This record gives sequence, structure tokens and C-alpha cells, in this order.
Amino acid sequence: MRRRELLAGALSLPFFLSMTREFGSSATAAADTEPFDAGTVRRLARERAGKPWQAPKDTISAALARLDYDTYRTIRYDPNRALWAAEKLPFGVQFFHRGFLYKDRVEMHEVVDGQARRIAYAPELFDLSRVGKPADGDVGFAGFRIHAPMNRPDYFDEVCAFLGASYFRAVAKNHIYGLSARGLAIKTAEPGGEEFPVFTEFWLERPAQEAGAVVVHALLDSRSAAAAFRFAIRPGEATIFDVEMALYPRVELAQVGIAPLTSMFHFAANDRLGVDDFRPAVHDSEGLSMWTGGGEQIWRPLCNPAELQVSAFVDTNPRGFGLMQRQRDFGGYKDLEARYDRRPSLWIEPLGRWGKGAVHLVEIPTDREIHDNIVASWRPETPLAAGSEHILSYRMHWCWEAPWKSELARVTDTRIGQSLTDRARLVVLEFFGDKLPRDPGTRQPLVQADRGKLRNVVAQPNPVTGGWRLSFELSPEGARAVELRAQLMDGDKPASEVWLYRWTP
Repeated sequence: MRRRELLAGALSLPFFLSMTREFGSSATAAADTEPFDAGTVRRLARERAGKPWQAPKDTISAALARLDYDTYRTIRYDPNRALWAAEKLPFGVQFFHRGFLYKDRVEMHEVVDGQARRIAYAPELFDLSRVGKPADGDVGFAGFRIHAPMNRPDYFDEVCAFLGASYFRAVAKNHIYGLSARGLAIKTAEPGGEEFPVFTEFWLERPAQEAGAVVVHALLDSRSAAAAFRFAIRPGEATIFDVEMALYPRVELAQVGIAPLTSMFHFAANDRLGVDDFRPAVHDSEGLSMWTGGGEQIWRPLCNPAELQVSAFVDTNPRGFGLMQRQRDFGGYKDLEARYDRRPSLWIEPLGRWGKGAVHLVEIPTDREIHDNIVASWRPETPLAAGSEHILSYRMHWCWEAPWKSELARVTDTRIGQSLTDRARLVVLEFFGDKLPRDPGTRQPLVQADRGKLRNVVAQPNPVTGGWRLSFELSPEGARAVELRAQLMDGDKPASEVWLYRWTP
């Protein structure tokens, strides 16, 4: 499985068939039940990790496997058969059919009063008029999506979808789909190739009549590890996932990514060399934001590099990190179809102490916006031993802006171009925030580079935005990469977050 094939399909799927409250009969569950409690999925994950990994054996017909994207998307779930439709609960669930890129069977269960019932596949649940009734019999499901009233009380919007390997994505109020998350990342950007863990089984807890959240349990399996997940999902102005993960390595995990995020950055004002496009910018996320355990606030604009780039930001007990979409003005993109101004940001808030490690950022070259080329995740400093147990909790904020209020000014724009006087690079940063110095005499821009030479460092108020502009010129002097750092100071105190950037030719 190649990352770009998987994501080009998953992230292009439209969220068709939103539901109204006029439900009919619900998806049916099989008759047999089994006890289910808070420890059930952990026990299953622990047992799996204690045995050698086995690749999925279930197959689908060649006809389903050969479906192209356009044909696959015509297979539509009947919204009148949604799970919990008949009960008129505040959440509904529709299922994805197997086919196209999504060939693996994913077992689905409903949990009611401590009992789990398998949700049975039936071809009548889907509109298969363009494909024909499968000859496979019990084909099974590939994933699911959850609907709930979010933008208005009488209409069920699609809130999130779990589809493909361990990928899932969500939206908040007035968002459209953008970046994705994953359960676990293993060996991302490693020379030997990446390993893609898979959600093999889900348990959906039936919500109460007035519930504001729905709980989903998931079993993850992989050649190197098994894991149990619990997601408590609360849609709204920001959609919140409270995540509990119990991870059980089969082998020592040295290249593991916790809370991995996957997004797309094609070009923007900091990186549009060779771009011939009417739009000012094209990206689902424009920067990596970090709030370190030591309290430092960092903004790292994303790039579409000529060669694969991997960065590691070392930290202890991080307060949070995320791939953020700060530009919310339509004029920043001018794209009526993609509406990048409405793509969600995703902030990861660790719950508890994560210890020593690093936020890893991977930037992959791409020449098309359909390819996700950005990955960010937390990697523990110490490899995770085979046979061990690791319990981690975190909160995911699918949001318009960072969920915490910073007193420091934030970077609102990064623009890079050729100097007006020679072939040096001119870097222009815009800052905005209440902590910016009012007296120009107290300003103190701090700019550093590990290679090359800096010159003409200037910080000045921007009367148009009400913020401040910091500009400088960089002469790379033949360097293949230059690590840059900039910050505005008010006397000896920070006035802005730290701007970090890796310049490459």
C-alpha cells in the first residue's frame, strides 16, 4: 500500500448522503451477543500482541477490487437504514462498502447495556445499482462515518469518517474535510518503507437520547504491534476526540509515531518556486504549531521541498502540537471549489506526562494537491520494548484556531522571495497580537541562522494590519539547508512566538 494512493482516495471521498431526522428502520445486528466492558478491547489487543502477526486472509471479488474511484463512490449507503435511525438518537452511523482501495474487512459491533452484537452486512443496505449485487455473499464493511446535528438542529451532518488502514478525519461546525489523523504510525519516512497499522474491528456504544458525545472502541493490528483505542467524540464549534490508547508492541518499536497527523501542503507565499497557478496558496495545513513542556510557543511553516525532509523538535512532556490552517480569508486561496479557508486545524493536547521525545515532521515532495505529503507525530525518546504495555491519553481538537489563548503575538504570514538588490533571499514575517510592543524603542528582533549570513534585520509596526513586520535577508552561501529562528522581543521579554524555518534551495 502506498501512502499517496490510500490518501488520494480517502481524502477525496465526498460526504454525500447526510441525514435528516426522518429515519426508517435501522441497520440490523446479529443475534448473538457477547459481554463488553471497558477492558474488553485491551484484552483483545494484548492477546493479539502475544501471538505472531497474521495478514488478513479475507478476500473480495476481483470485480470489487478493480473498481475505480468514480464507480466506487456510486455505492451509497441507504440513510434510512443508518444505525440508531429507528431510535431517533442524536447520532447516526452509515457504513462503507468494501472495494476500490478499501479491500480489508472491518468488523463492526453495537454495544448496548454491556453486550456487544455484531452488525451484519447485507447488500440491501447499499445502492449497488451501478455495481451489481456482489457474488461474494457476506462482503462486510470497510469502515463507517458518524452523523449528528452540528450546523443546524434539524439536519444530520457528517462529523467524522473512519476508512482505510487506521486513518480517520473529522470536521467541526462549518468545516469541510481536510487533513486526517491515524491511530498509529510506524517507520514513517524510513528507508525500508513504512508500515501501515490497520483498524480491524470497531465497537459503537449506543448513545443516550440526549447524549452530546458518542463512544467508539477500536482494535488496531500490525506486524509490529497491536493496540486498543477508545474515542469519545463530541461535535460542535470545535469537534473534540478524547482518545485513550493502550499499545502492545510485538517487537521493539524505535520508529513509532503517536497521534500522527497527515496533511497536504502544495504551495504558499513562502514556497511557490516553479508554481504556475492563479491561486495564492494551496494547502490543507500551513504550519506546525507546538507548545513545549518548557512553555515555549513555536510556529514552523510547512514546505513542499525538492527532496524528502525530516525534522525533529525535541521536547519533554509537550503541552501540545498540531497542524494548523491559520489563513482563514477566502482571498488567501481564491478557490471556490476546494475552499481551503474552511479546512480544519487539528491540535493534539496530551493528557498526562508523555516524557522525553520529539515532535517529528516529515515533508514529502509533491507536484499535485491530491497527494498528502505532510506527516507530524510524537516519537518517544526511548524505544518501546516488545511485550510491554503503554497507556497514553490525548485530546484532539478539530478546530478553526488553537484551543488555547496565547498571550504572545502569532505569526500570521511568512513570505519569501528574492532580495531587491541581489540573489539573497528576502524573508518577511507578519506578527499580530496584544503583546506586541507599542513603543518602537523597545523592539528587539532576534534572528539566527546556523549557516549562511543574515543582514538588514528590520522590525517595524505595520499600520495596515495593526501588527508588526519583521524582515531580513539571507545569503545561503552555498548551503543546502539553513535552519532559521526569529522572534520579536519587548525589551528582554518575548513578545511573539518563535518562528522556525528550514530554508532549502
